[in-house]
Amino acid sequence: MRIGTAPGTGAPPRLRAGRAALAASFLLQGVTFALLVTCIPELQDQYGLSDALLPVFLAAVPILAGAGSIVSEQLVRRTGARAVLRVVQPAVCLSLAGAGFGRTLWQLALALGVFGLLVGALDASMNMLGVGLQRRYGRSIMLGFHAAFSLGGILGTVVTGLGSHYHLGLPVLFGTAAAVIAPLAVLAGTLPQPSAGGTPTAGPAELGDAVREAAEAAARAVPWRPLLPLCLAMAFAYIADASVSNYSVKYLTDGLGSPEDVAKLSYLGYMVAMLLGRALGDRAVQRWGAVPVVRGGAALAALGFAIAAAAPAAWAGITGFTVLGFGICAIIPQVFAAGGRLLPADSDAAVARLNLFNYVGFLIGSPLVGAIADASSYRWALLAPMLLVLAVLPLADRFAPAPALVPARARRPGLTADG
Repeated sequence: MRIGTAPGTGAPPRLRAGRAALAASFLLQGVTFALLVTCIPELQDQYGLSDALLPVFLAAVPILAGAGSIVSEQLVRRTGARAVLRVVQPAVCLSLAGAGFGRTLWQLALALGVFGLLVGALDASMNMLGVGLQRRYGRSIMLGFHAAFSLGGILGTVVTGLGSHYHLGLPVLFGTAAAVIAPLAVLAGTLPQPSAGGTPTAGPAELGDAVREAAEAAARAVPWRPLLPLCLAMAFAYIADASVSNYSVKYLTDGLGSPEDVAKLSYLGYMVAMLLGRALGDRAVQRWGAVPVVRGGAALAALGFAIAAAAPAAWAGITGFTVLGFGICAIIPQVFAAGGRLLPADSDAAVARLNLFNYVGFLIGSPLVGAIADASSYRWALLAPMLLVLAVLPLADRFAPAPALVPARARRPGLTADG
């Protein structure tokens, strides 16, 4: 039996509808983000952005996204994560369109600045809702949401590939994408979607309790210290992710002498492995628990880096990055889930703060690997994120559910939180 459901009935229809709506939001965000990051060369050409200025513009996006994530913590306390999601996701699509229609650098700076702030709030609010829904389900479902994001990333990459093949300009590509994605985001936001943090939607009495709990949470300071190990795990995972997204293709072309079309299979293999791993990951967490899954994933990710770094040819490099995708796929969703369990009364604040280290890792990862590669080689550069991923191993115990937080009925013999 699963907590929060009647025997033999599964999740209530409202929870299933909320889960489907939130998965749609994750998918649409995956498409939108992939459209932007895979069109960076086109943006550089359209705006005449020099190689010296490009890193400044790219770094501004995650910095502002981190600020947006922290601001969302305050917004959610006043309006709720669902309300933030409803407004922010369509606005992200409009900022993407703005980046496609501009012509001067100040217009690009404005569009990317708005995109960064909004995407930080969007990422935080989606994961807040995911943590709240997982608590109601009483079993792991967070990896499924991130699988939808990975699928969206693959779809977005395919769209940009088609746009490049048919020589579509950014105004057409981004404008059309925004015209399609924004209404879908509005539709997903109107579907039944229970609030984050486990806020009930049933009756007035329960709702009153939830409001009082939210007021008490807002009145007290939310501690950072219990979250720091999870913050480190998040940063290390995103350093690994940024290393692959920025340097996997370049490593195969420059380091292993691979043709560019073959080299691109390295990132494709990584993305497909992430999708498959996340699609199956919730079942793995339910069967073995979060700690073994995170620990095994970190070890597998480190193995993937080692295979890639030692690769004698392109096929071995592609294999290494694919193994890495299977290893890293579960860590990020489980960080959010663990944060929600660690501070159940302040889960929204916990998610917003953990989400900040998503962007910290992104900011560190690319410069770190690039600097080591410039000083030595890409083979040596890949060892740095490998060591940081291995540092997740001693942190894995922090992903365990706290026994004191398991409901009393779940501690009876024969009844567990995972079913």
